[in-house]
Amino acid sequence: MILIIGRGGQLGTSFANLLGPGATSLGMDELDLRDSDRIWPVLDRFEPAAVINCAGHTGVDLAEQQPELAYLLNASAVGQMARWAASRSVAFVNFSSDYVFDGTKRTPYLESDQPNPLNTYGRTKLAGETEGLAAHPGMLTVRSSWLVSGSCPNFVATVLRRTRSGAIRVVEDQVGVPNIADDLAVGTLAALDQGISGILHLSSAGETSWFGLARRALELADMDPELVQPISTEEYAAGAPRPAYGVLGSERLTGIELPSWERSLPAVVKEMLAWV
Repeated sequence: MILIIGRGGQLGTSFANLLGPGATSLGMDELDLRDSDRIWPVLDRFEPAAVINCAGHTGVDLAEQQPELAYLLNASAVGQMARWAASRSVAFVNFSSDYVFDGTKRTPYLESDQPNPLNTYGRTKLAGETEGLAAHPGMLTVRSSWLVSGSCPNFVATVLRRTRSGAIRVVEDQVGVPNIADDLAVGTLAALDQGISGILHLSSAGETSWFGLARRALELADMDPELVQPISTEEYAAGAPRPAYGVLGSERLTGIELPSWERSLPAVVKEMLAWV
């Protein structure tokens, strides 16, 4: 049995749907990662063959105001779960982010590139990589970016909802790759089946800006893409600095390739329109 941590989130939902009765999903009510003393007893109760951690502090701007909580969820709890998994010889998967890089490259970041996070979120995700792999060198750390799913709140859903009330402005000078949660889950399970360990970049093909993604989503929803107007990062003045370029590539020859984001996005937008 595979144990999924983070029920109800984008990735947690995707893994649960893919694995069905072969997995058990835990939400915060069953495993509160803020309570480090409870992590080992809860994991022992389920005796899983593998643990996939989809939980964490994901609010990039909020993390600047809650650095201790962000570190607790994104790093300390990951280290605790990794130590448990190593002690029980259990496979462990955790997710990291393109935000561990500073965005100064203009070619895709590879696994061997030196991280240099610009914000608290990125620093805590990098700390989670370090603590997790130190405790369990055989664990799999998947870096990805710009997660989108059809069943949970995310950037694309916000765009579709807000443009129903009028025009919005979206940053056009940050470039990255939207990744569909279902595609990422399929790729991660393939990596797990292959016994891949260490850091692995899993990312859809293609790249775009937040502005480009927002406009494409409106087109797919049969809405006017002109409702999205461009704005610079400087004008937007977010609470946390973001990398200008966060495209991920891989130098690891795994044979695992995710579909392009443009191929997968139409089905996701169609699903969103039922609830946004």
